[in-house]
Amino acid sequence: MPANEHLAAQAASFGAAAATYERGRPSYPARAVDWLLPPGARRVLDLGAGTGKLTRQLRGRGLEITAVEPSAGMRDQLTRSVADIRVLAGCAEDIPLDDGSVDVVLAAQAWHWVDPGRAVPEVARVLTGGGQLGLLWNVRDERESWVAQLGRIIHGDHRQDMINSAPEVGPPFGPVERLDVGWRSHLTPDTLIDLAASRSYIITMPARERAGVLAGVRQLLDTHPALAGPAEIVLPYVTRCSRTFLATG
Repeated sequence: MPANEHLAAQAASFGAAAATYERGRPSYPARAVDWLLPPGARRVLDLGAGTGKLTRQLRGRGLEITAVEPSAGMRDQLTRSVADIRVLAGCAEDIPLDDGSVDVVLAAQAWHWVDPGRAVPEVARVLTGGGQLGLLWNVRDERESWVAQLGRIIHGDHRQDMINSAPEVGPPFGPVERLDVGWRSHLTPDTLIDLAASRSYIITMPARERAGVLAGVRQLLDTHPALAGPAEIVLPYVTRCSRTFLATG
């Protein structure tokens, strides 16, 4: 399969595993969300909202929130989680909103799936002048030995999701600012299995290969001194945040 077709298949894989994604994936630290919401912003687009991990953290802030998600399976989970939020089918390259209709666009765990050449003009179109694009990703902190071992088991030849210090955005947006927020997620052994099983390249593996990877995670749980026995696991993360403002022109 050509590389671009393989990437497209991975991007489209989440709907079939939406329940696993919802159980296994973490939320985001409040400090990261605070940094990505500019003062005075009222209308927020959660772009590539998935099952609503970020959407739920935006609730209760007095915001007008719209969630856009391309996967029907993910949208189904999302609407069950946040029934009072407007949820629309769409993607970064074709956003179903009017020009200048939001003050900030946030994309959590999603920008590495988009085509920036098509997505950047669309985001700029729906933003008000001077509006902000905010991007964030949770990255496991592999400075802890068992977390590094987990990464080797579940990634193999893959690396962590495409995250770098300067996500591709460009004009008409200005310079990209960066903040890293360290935090710790509390989960159970079963949740850790779901976390591994929710990776796109694991979802799309042949069944036997996928079972082998998940068996490796279970073996890690049973044998690593930091994991064997405890009902609760503490998984360190770094949330990598980037923000950039639309030129007012």
